[in-house]
Amino acid sequence: MKRQHAIKQVSSDAVGWHAGVPPRAIVDAATEWTTTDGLVWLHLFKTVTAALLALGIAMLLELQQPRTAMTTVFVLMQPFSGMVLAKSFYRIVGTFVGMLAALSLGALFAQQPELYMVGITVWMGVCVAAAVRYRHFRWYGFVLAGYTAALIGIPTVTEPNGLFLAALTRAAEVAIGIVCSAAVSALIVPRRSSLALQNALQSRHLNFSAFAVKVLDGAVERGASERYFADLVDEVVGFEATRAFAAFEDPGMRSRSQVLARLNHEFMDVCARLHALHQLRKRLRGNGSIQVEQATASYFRELSQLLTTHNERRFDSSDAARVAIGLKTFQSTLPARMRATRRPLESGEPRCLPDFDTAGELLYRFVVEFIRYIDTYASLETNHNPARERPAVRYVSRTNAFVVACTFARTAAVVGAVSAFWIATNWPSGGMAVIGAALACALTSAAPNPVKLALQMTVGAACATVAGYLVTCYVYPVIDGFPLLCAMLVPLLAAGTWFASRAKTAGYGVGFTVFFCLLAAPDNVVVYAPALLINNGIAIVVSMLATAVGAAIVFPVQMPWLTARIEGDLRSQITLACTGPLTGLAQRFQSSTHDLMHQLRMLLPKRSRRHRRALRWMLVTLEVGHAVIDLRSEADRATYARYLHARWQPSLDRVTRDLAELFERPDKAHADKAQISVRAAMRVVQQSLEAVHTNRDRRHDQQRILSCLHFIRTALLDKDAPFDAR
Repeated sequence: MKRQHAIKQVSSDAVGWHAGVPPRAIVDAATEWTTTDGLVWLHLFKTVTAALLALGIAMLLELQQPRTAMTTVFVLMQPFSGMVLAKSFYRIVGTFVGMLAALSLGALFAQQPELYMVGITVWMGVCVAAAVRYRHFRWYGFVLAGYTAALIGIPTVTEPNGLFLAALTRAAEVAIGIVCSAAVSALIVPRRSSLALQNALQSRHLNFSAFAVKVLDGAVERGASERYFADLVDEVVGFEATRAFAAFEDPGMRSRSQVLARLNHEFMDVCARLHALHQLRKRLRGNGSIQVEQATASYFRELSQLLTTHNERRFDSSDAARVAIGLKTFQSTLPARMRATRRPLESGEPRCLPDFDTAGELLYRFVVEFIRYIDTYASLETNHNPARERPAVRYVSRTNAFVVACTFARTAAVVGAVSAFWIATNWPSGGMAVIGAALACALTSAAPNPVKLALQMTVGAACATVAGYLVTCYVYPVIDGFPLLCAMLVPLLAAGTWFASRAKTAGYGVGFTVFFCLLAAPDNVVVYAPALLINNGIAIVVSMLATAVGAAIVFPVQMPWLTARIEGDLRSQITLACTGPLTGLAQRFQSSTHDLMHQLRMLLPKRSRRHRRALRWMLVTLEVGHAVIDLRSEADRATYARYLHARWQPSLDRVTRDLAELFERPDKAHADKAQISVRAAMRVVQQSLEAVHTNRDRRHDQQRILSCLHFIRTALLDKDAPFDAR
């Protein structure tokens, strides 16, 4: 019977297959392919199509160098339409500024090649340094302004009369590449950044909710929590970048851009509150505060149940509204319930009261921040949005001045050295070498390992030279017509694009596609000059090697003292928390701290001792910084306390001053000094609390201030804190 049943099942599957209904496994495999490798092939197809379209239009218009339009496509094309449109916008601006710079330098230093190349070198250094300072897609605008000036001006440095015409022609060629990239990306199976952003929002919320449940249940170890919060840094910075270019493609996303910015900041606030709550519970367990753990366990368990997501794949506005209702009910009853739980401790375990009050305050603040975040999340699909009624938020990026200065010095040294060699030797292909050095310095400026990327581009450029020689000598002479030209170019361009789409081989692909187009892409009038092609290819390879050498020896980005400077900027965020204006301070503090840590994560090897140290500094900076901002906010509202105790305000000022000194110069002496000032302030606030004990509102004010100070004290006493680590 089993055998007959099996035969019958196979027969029914076969009938279904012949009837046009494929087996379920094939459908699942096809679906998975369309969301993984299929997207890569789609990007490859669109990139090659846009490149050939730009080449054809430039040839049809009889422009001087259609290869420039083709090169523009490969530098510009991105998987999402919003990325392409954003890069197109900044490329147009950068190209226009670069064209003006080339014309200005040509007018100032006509028939003076040495001074002209000094100007180009300084201009490249300034543009690349500004690109490092203003990252994301603004980076691209500054980079384009730099190497567009080199691309336009260097070929005409000895022929200044042709500079203006060359600038206009180059601008037209670049514009064709921009238009073709944007059109193909937006019209042929477009991939919307807005959809990717919505999916990222859902995925991030589901992952965070699951992690928060584990934290509230006490099921997260220290190493796991550190890794999770480290990954959140990349998510926050990546979300901000995606939000910026999603506004270019979708009017709906553009109108909700400020709401999404608010949502990202509120997500950072919730993460910071959750980490503070996790740290306090860890310290309570380490100090043996069993009574506080037992007294607060029911609240953590109840909150964990409220945050549990039933659908592990989707979280929409209705789910958010349901969670918000439950959290608001929990918030409204929490203070009264906490006071009822506190009364037995007042008589039985008075020493546990500071820990209990701090735990209750942190729990309440976490719930408040989560409600604010979930309300904004739920309003994304509705017309009414409470975030629009709040002050606008702005993501603040911060870059160390030494990093910017070193980038300028490195770029100027490489471009200047290649330019000096060209002028001194009168090298026929020296101009191409300078253009290659400018391109390499610009494209590697934002890479975490510019030496590796430059070497990969060197290999790609060498392969492009060989491929260009073979094409020029053996293919171009035997083909006729644009269709055959496209058929010949497709395999080469597709191979380069495929390598460029892989993170580990991106340098090879970029080097191959960009420099194949510059060296061997056809012009309207194809010139058979293999010797010139080989010489230009050698010049490009030499310039790539010079860029790699310069990145390795002229202020390399991974120098310990340079990363130490960035880590110092990270610690100095506490000074911002202690002294900055309170209006919008939490937003500036959060975003700039995450931005600095993101830079360190790019520069430091993952799972290294230096990376773990930087991560711990980020976590303790966020932890203490938020507590200081809360302390200053509460003290700003409780101005009456200055008249209750003469040392009330001076003691709090001393706390902020000593904390800033501790993070600026972390050592045991400054840590002890900060602990002493915190304990002194706690005694002063305790005396003020006793003085206003009969006034409920003022009593709660002083209790909140006391909880902030107690939490700062527990952070300073944490044995895992990096304050006195060498």
